[in-house]
Order: sequence, then C-alpha cells, then structure tokens
Amino acid sequence: MTDSTPTVVLVHGAFADASSFARVVPELLADGLKVLVPAVPNRSLTGDAAYIASVVRAVPGPVVLVGHSYGGAVITVAGVEDNVKGLVFLAGYALEEGESLGELQGRFPDSDLASALVYTPFPVEGSDEPGTDVTVEIDKFPAIFAADVDPELAKVLAVSQRPLAGAAFGEAAPAAAWKTKPSWGLVSSSDHTINPDVERFGYERAGMTTTEVDSSHLVMLTHPKKVADLIREAVRSVSA
Repeated sequence: MTDSTPTVVLVHGAFADASSFARVVPELLADGLKVLVPAVPNRSLTGDAAYIASVVRAVPGPVVLVGHSYGGAVITVAGVEDNVKGLVFLAGYALEEGESLGELQGRFPDSDLASALVYTPFPVEGSDEPGTDVTVEIDKFPAIFAADVDPELAKVLAVSQRPLAGAAFGEAAPAAAWKTKPSWGLVSSSDHTINPDVERFGYERAGMTTTEVDSSHLVMLTHPKKVADLIREAVRSVSA
C-alpha cells in the first residue's frame, strides 16, 4: 500500500454501532488497508455529519467513506470534505441536497420498520424539552433488521441498539457529496428495514455504480466478502 492508498472510514447507521462492521474489518485489514470505525452519535444529521467530517479531517491522506443505512445520509453530508475521494453506500440513504430522510422515504411504501418503532424521551442538556429516541421493538428487531443473521447474535443486537434521535428524520441534508465524488451503492434486496426501492432510487439518481445482494439490512454481517469487494473496488478506482 502506498501513501496514496485511502483510509477506509466505516460509518454505522441507526439502531447499530461500530460492531456491525466486525466481519468486514478483518477483510480490509488483511489487504493492508487502514481502517477506522468511529462511533456515530446518532443525535442529528448535521451534528453527526459534522462529527464524522472531523474524524475525516484528522486522517492524513485520502479517505473512502462507507455508510450503512442512516450512515449513508451521514456520508452524503460529511463526504464533501476535501480528502474524501469516494463514497460507498450499503443499504443506505443517498439524500439530495435539501432533502430529509422522511422526505426520501415518503416517496415509497413503508417497510416493516415503520410499525415497529419505539419512541422514548431523553434529557437534552440545556433544555427543558426532552428529545425523542427512536429504537426498534426488541422482539421484532431480528426479523426486520437481521433476518439472515445468526439468531443468537440477532438477540444480542436487539437489546444493544444505539438509538437515533427522532430529530434526525426531519433534518434536510445541507450538501450531497455524491454530486462531486465517485460513488458506489449496494442494495439489500431482501431488506425489511429500508424499502429496497428507496436505496435503488437514491443510487440511480446519483448515477452510482450499483450492485444488489439478496440480504437483510445487516449485509455487512451476512455478506462481508461482497461488502469488502465493493469497498475494494472503490479503493482501487480512486487510487488509480
């Protein structure tokens, strides 16, 4: 690997954490790639994107940003950083500038996720008004989020969700990095968390190189080699 070989920064989504990339990271490290998997605050789209952008700026040299699910929306915004050379979306939201998650989802029929969400107030520092955390009903999580994941692991994931603040759904993306950066998209065609047509629409609109995998939402855990291959393709392309 040369100094021009990008660092791969993996950005997790809602209801998950950095461990959702646990099977992809060894694949990339075995290639000699540098990898970072930061914890996303999951508090607001602009705030989360600003945090990931700060992580990216601290990386010496080029970066390929990879976003899963809500992480796709985060990299859509954070990806405008100068050293980001490519974007990879995994079962993710590729927002248009000025578009929110809710607006993009609203174009299509609801997935099974919509009827399984749980809303819980949480204290907001410096405010008398609580925020709202959004999670997935624990007993419905495996079928909706992780249908083809080992059932024992799916149970663990269900009780260790990283909530997403409800405010993130209504926030408009202030930028769309795919307009100026080469981008790749993976559709999980058996996704019950995001309607696969939401993924396809965003990718096609962005003119991405797109691949489809017959997978649940957690494609990184069920098809790590296919995910790693797509990331490798992006790394090779931006390194050429």
